Amino acid sequence: MFIEFTVKNYRSIKEEQVLSMVKAKGNELEKSNSFLPDVSSSVSLLRSSVIYGPNAAGKSNVIRALMEMEYIVRHSASKNQEGDLISVTPFLFDETTSKEPTEFEMVFISEGIRYQYGFSATKTRVIEEWLIAYPKGRPQRWFSRAFNNETAAYEYKFSDYLLGQKSVWQNSTRSNALLLSTAVQLNSDQLKPVFNWFKEQLRPTNIDGWGPSFTASMCEESSTKKEILKFLKAADFDIHDIKIETEKFDPNSLPDEFPDDVKEKIIKEMKGKELIDIKTLHKTATGNLVPLDFEDESDGTKKFFSFAGPWIDILKNGYVLIVDELHDSLHPKMVKYLVELFHNEKTNPKNAQLIFTTHETSILNQEVFRRDQVWFCEKDSSQATTLYPLSDFSPRKDKENIELGYLSGRYGALPFIRPFNIKEA
Repeated sequence: MFIEFTVKNYRSIKEEQVLSMVKAKGNELEKSNSFLPDVSSSVSLLRSSVIYGPNAAGKSNVIRALMEMEYIVRHSASKNQEGDLISVTPFLFDETTSKEPTEFEMVFISEGIRYQYGFSATKTRVIEEWLIAYPKGRPQRWFSRAFNNETAAYEYKFSDYLLGQKSVWQNSTRSNALLLSTAVQLNSDQLKPVFNWFKEQLRPTNIDGWGPSFTASMCEESSTKKEILKFLKAADFDIHDIKIETEKFDPNSLPDEFPDDVKEKIIKEMKGKELIDIKTLHKTATGNLVPLDFEDESDGTKKFFSFAGPWIDILKNGYVLIVDELHDSLHPKMVKYLVELFHNEKTNPKNAQLIFTTHETSILNQEVFRRDQVWFCEKDSSQATTLYPLSDFSPRKDKENIELGYLSGRYGALPFIRPFNIKEA
């Protein structure tokens, strides 16, 4: 379960920005939009949060920062080799920050325990790393790691609460890898819930989504295909059935006019993989079924189909879904439908959470969100991103038109449109 994310000095984000899923005061939509985790000394959390703001304000960079942290945790010890660069980019419009490390911290619940884990890093090395656990509601700092510039060496501190071969983990951790990731690779059972939360519970995706393959794989089983069809029909997509065919990739099927180097690259990427052919079946007025190639469907249908499988899987398992530009190619009612699945105890029995960016403002006034679920993103005069919640403005419950207030500039986070004239040459 996602509690809070902090990021500093990452791309357009200069100063520390915090995205919190902690429920604020107020009982509006309390039962549907929030929940109390079964964890010692816990606070109520929100089932979703939405981020608004103009283009290039940094909304996507907040999502990108979440994805970056997840990627580094998962792969720094397994994919990176000695000397490989760490995939962080600091705020470049300031001479000081461009030379300072990027910092990430996540507070979350995994397997019934609250954790606070973070690290800072430059492109060449991890500078600091820390983990605090709250197994009984009280903090236990399990480890910390900091690079000492004077000695050009790391200083480690381990708690007695953390069991295992700590000296082995310390000696095995490269400068461009995380201790957490390295220790889990070396079979630290105690740290696996922390690592696995990033690996299994956090599900980020960008504007392109997952593609149709995951949903297609679910359609190969009759029981899960029924769920997909039910999901699509509930959203008013006129798809009667789905037909999936797979075949092994045949290198000889590549056109002769393809250059040899392009062919070699494709063959290498597709080796051992299967090609998926998706056909949607539509019923005519006379009851006949007409197959349609998936690529002939509308962009909205293709995107919604691609979302269907992961959406069902995430709701079933209580994962945390991160989506950038959810509205892309989707009707406002489809966006509302997808969001409200997270706000329903029947469709979200395990308290899955959704964090997304959008430009779709109509859902602000459809009793979809609490005031503490809405966030705004904008840039200041130094081109730095600021993230802040709607609750900072204390809008009047049930009396203020949030959509109108946003579009009229009451909460900021709007593009400033200047007059434009085309002059004749």
